[in-house]
Amino acid sequence: MASKTKYIFITGGVTSSLGKGIIAASLGKLLQSRGLSVTIQKFDPYLNIDPGTLNPYEHGECYVTEDGAETDLDLGHYERFLNVETSQSNNITTGRIYNNVITKERKGEFLGKTVQVIPHITDEIKSNFYKLGQDGKYDVVITEIGGCVGDIESLPFLEAVRQLSLRLGPNNAAFVHLTYVPWIAAAGELKTKPTQHTVQKLREIGIQPDALLCRADRMIPEDEKDKISLFTNVQTWGVISMPDVDTIYKVPRVLHEQGLDGLICDRLHINTPPANLKRWDDLVYETEHPQGEVTIAMVGKYVELSDSYKSVNEALRHAGMRNHVRVKIEHIDSETISPETVAQLAKFDGVLVPGGFGKRGVEGKIQTARFARESRVPYLGICLGMQVATIEYARHVAGLTNANSTEFEPDTPFPVIALINEWKDADGTIQVRDAQSDLGGTMRLGAQSSDVSEGTLARDIYGPVVTERHRHRYEANVNYLDTLRNAGLVISAQTQREQLTEIVELPTDVHPWFVGVQFHPEFKSTPWDGHPLFNAFIKASIDHQKGAKHLKAVA
Repeated sequence: MASKTKYIFITGGVTSSLGKGIIAASLGKLLQSRGLSVTIQKFDPYLNIDPGTLNPYEHGECYVTEDGAETDLDLGHYERFLNVETSQSNNITTGRIYNNVITKERKGEFLGKTVQVIPHITDEIKSNFYKLGQDGKYDVVITEIGGCVGDIESLPFLEAVRQLSLRLGPNNAAFVHLTYVPWIAAAGELKTKPTQHTVQKLREIGIQPDALLCRADRMIPEDEKDKISLFTNVQTWGVISMPDVDTIYKVPRVLHEQGLDGLICDRLHINTPPANLKRWDDLVYETEHPQGEVTIAMVGKYVELSDSYKSVNEALRHAGMRNHVRVKIEHIDSETISPETVAQLAKFDGVLVPGGFGKRGVEGKIQTARFARESRVPYLGICLGMQVATIEYARHVAGLTNANSTEFEPDTPFPVIALINEWKDADGTIQVRDAQSDLGGTMRLGAQSSDVSEGTLARDIYGPVVTERHRHRYEANVNYLDTLRNAGLVISAQTQREQLTEIVELPTDVHPWFVGVQFHPEFKSTPWDGHPLFNAFIKASIDHQKGAKHLKAVA
């Protein structure tokens, strides 16, 4: 461990989903604005090795890093707020910790000793805590501990944190605890008792928070802050109110105005210039002063939980900021789309079909792609969204009746989408898979590059080479590409070695803007610049809206 690296630990209590990830990212942004180099890591207490096989309803989206790690969606917040890349080392689960320890035990590395939670599990946790600070690259490493204080599964992480802070010594570790202060409408008052209890549990473990962030639907009055301070042993200036805000991008300013970043710098004995939030304030201003609005239909499978498409949602909003419009997203369950109902999509300025797995709702997505193509509505298909557009084109334009993906119909007569059995990774290694391979961690993952054809929309957007992150098992079948091309589909980007299809599109004389991509561009979008593909999609949606208004006026 580099001696100069400081550590901040963020914990939560009372209830989950309070926004520890946003708090961690916001604090990181504040410290970054003071000239510090910052990274953030997430430790999750579940036993899964990674979120790769978790249901999006259970966990939200699975975020993919540049190096191909399947991680928690909070890493998306970290990257978007800090504009830095994360990696495999930034997301650790209990499953991975136990797997590492058991692997060492099987290899005999513990020399026959009894393997226990303390010290072996806690030591493994601590070694992962230290990883990001070892090379001295970062001034501050922020660690978010998933779950809630009091949960059995969180205890080894909290014990490891306690031990680590002791060994780090004074002024090298700080603790921020996020809690919930409910408003009881019948009583007409905020209740601080849950906060008192969660801090009590934390102190029983041996951790005293330096700052207490109190989530509520309103600002916490000063007298309530004083009360919380007395019963939690946190100084009054360390009790910080975190009310609900209408955009996550307001959170850094709210925390800064209450002195959180200054408190942390004092606690860690870090001397820095004052925080410079001008660029961030300009960003917030842009979100609050749009010059127009476009409405996008997102037709997907997991629409009941918007976090299932967190990065796509944010990428659309970023593109809205770049185009000076507010993007209104309407999530539509693809199972509700049929030939009889698909016309409802006509009211939207653009249509997006995101990634997904499984057969449920896929015919609705195919109907969506067909409607967008035939109605000349801007269409963006991501991963599965590209695949359903390819299937639709094969069926209704290329004459391949009943074309499908082998994921949904193994015996389809025209498998235009099929399992990838071999590809070359970014590091040059050849990856081989078959239908019997494990689901977890066996996909084409992470950043890979391909060439982009001249004279295409993709070329205008990306230039000669596209490098994006992947997460998929199925791909356009190379045996049908010539048939699709002859029918008018443009294959505008392919990998050099395997000829895997990366981008498909329609010629602009056939459709104003119709693009499908096999990769996940949403993972590289930031509020600062947006993403070129999403920026172009929203621009096309604005143009479509203007054209529709013109047609109505003429009529």
